[in-house]
Amino acid sequence: MPAMPTITTASVWMPKGLCIGYQKTRIAETSEEMTLGSGTHYLLARNGRGKTTLLKTLSGLLKPVSGTYQTKGHCQFVGDDLSFDRELSATLIFRAFLSPKKRDEAVVLAEELELDVRKPFGQLSFGNRKKVGLVVSELTLDPGKAEILFYDEPFTGLDTPARLAILARWRRTENEAIRIVSCHPDFDAMEMPKALLIADEKIFVAGDGTQTWADLKNLLT
Repeated sequence: MPAMPTITTASVWMPKGLCIGYQKTRIAETSEEMTLGSGTHYLLARNGRGKTTLLKTLSGLLKPVSGTYQTKGHCQFVGDDLSFDRELSATLIFRAFLSPKKRDEAVVLAEELELDVRKPFGQLSFGNRKKVGLVVSELTLDPGKAEILFYDEPFTGLDTPARLAILARWRRTENEAIRIVSCHPDFDAMEMPKALLIADEKIFVAGDGTQTWADLKNLLT
């Protein structure tokens, strides 16, 4: 078994041969050793190729079929079905999960996302429910600590302005956390300087740091 490196800042380390799947069913494995550092890493694959499985494995929710990995930092998995009490408004949800200082920041981000913070969660559309989860997960980050966020399809249900607002926040705070984000990009010009792909049952890093979705999509099989 490869020796685990000594890591002092937020990082995700995967050796060659880490195999992911459910129970003993193999889905994919790493084709190379890789260490992911701060910033946004887009996880790309066709449906059913293991994106959610990889995120759940790295966040500790699933055991790997074989092999090992190491995460250095506080891990938070944000699924596409994140839910809150249906009777609570976003304002009350922020109050329950966030410190007073963070609540003010949450309201600002909610305004950027055009989220009605007064409406009960159960009356929000699917996209607006996603916004509540995004705001809470983003504002629970502590810039002074090692933080790792695993986002499973966070853009589903979001309109273009909301998606762009989230991307802008990620650029502003890229040094504060590692974000591994599974998604299905819908425009070729979307910039993906850091990308992790699953194709042909292999998990690997792709690109040269300047690529867009147009440069990467043909690698998916």
